[in-house]
Amino acid sequence: MGFFDKFKLSRLKEGLGKTRDTLREKLSVITQGKTEIDDEFLEELETILVAADVGVETTLGIVDAITERAKKETYRSEAELNGMLMEEIQQMLSETGEAHPLDFEAVLPAKPYVILIVGVNGAGKTTSVAKLAHNYEKAGKKVIIAAADTFRAAAYEQLKIWADRAGVPLIGQGQGADPASVVYDAVSAAVSRNADVVLIDTAGRLHNKSHLMEELAKIMRVATKKIPEAPHEVLLVLDGTTGQNAVLQAREFTRFVKVTGLVVTKLDGTAKGGIVLSISRELNLPVKYIGVGEKIDDLQLFDRAEFVEALLGR
Repeated sequence: MGFFDKFKLSRLKEGLGKTRDTLREKLSVITQGKTEIDDEFLEELETILVAADVGVETTLGIVDAITERAKKETYRSEAELNGMLMEEIQQMLSETGEAHPLDFEAVLPAKPYVILIVGVNGAGKTTSVAKLAHNYEKAGKKVIIAAADTFRAAAYEQLKIWADRAGVPLIGQGQGADPASVVYDAVSAAVSRNADVVLIDTAGRLHNKSHLMEELAKIMRVATKKIPEAPHEVLLVLDGTTGQNAVLQAREFTRFVKVTGLVVTKLDGTAKGGIVLSISRELNLPVKYIGVGEKIDDLQLFDRAEFVEALLGR
C-alpha cells in the first residue's frame, strides 16, 4: 500500500471515528466475561447494530448469520466477534453489485461519460459534483459541469465557486432557465471539446413531488438526444446523518429514476455510519462513493474491505 492509499485509509478511519468508537465501546461491554454466543448476547448485539443505524432488516441478516456460525465455531473474545462481524458484513455488501466503482484513472466505458447527480436539498449534492470533478480532473480527465439546478437561488454561484476550486469549466444559464436546455448545451459542448466526463448537477428535489421527478426524466431524454446511451450513470446523493430517512428517500427516487449507484455524504458528522450498510442491503444498490469530510479531497471511492476495516478494525 502506497503513501496515498495509506492517507486515504487514514482519512476514512478518521471520518468513521464516531461510529467506530461507539461500536467498540458497546461491543466491549457485551463481550466482557462471555465465552459463548447466547440469546442474551444476540439480543444485545441486535440493539447495538440498530442503534448504529444498520437498519432492522440488515441487522437481522447479520445476527442470523452469526447465529448459524456460532453453532459450528467457538467464540472466545471481542476480537473474534469483530472478525465474524467483518466477514459477514463484507459478504452482505458483496451481494449488491460490483466490488467498487472504476478508479478515476481508469479508461471510461464511453466518451463523453455523462453522470447525472440527483438528491434532495442539503444532502451534499453540489459539493459531491465538485469533488467528483476534482478527482477526475486530477486523474487527467477533461471534465465539464452542467449547472442544471436552475430552481434554487444562488445555486449557479455556489457551484461556480466549487467548479473554480476544482479547475473545471461550468456551463449554465442562471436561475429560472430550463434545466434540460442547460444539459443539452453542456453535452453538446462536451462533444465539441472532446471532453471525457460531463457531471450534471440537478435541483434538490422533494422525493414526494412527482412533477419535479418528471423534470429529471426530461433532462435524461434531452441528454439521450445528443448521446444515445446518456446518462451512463445516475448517482443518488444521500446524507448519512439523516439515518433511516435516507433509505426512505432512496426508495422514492428509485420509483422515478433508474439509479445506478449511491453517494453517501457527511459520514464524519455521525455516530450512525452503519447507514451505509442499511442503504446498500435494503435497496440492493451499490454505494459507489462516500464523503468523509468537507475538503475537496474527502470524497472517496467506496471500497468494501476498507470500509469494514475502518468501521470495526483495530
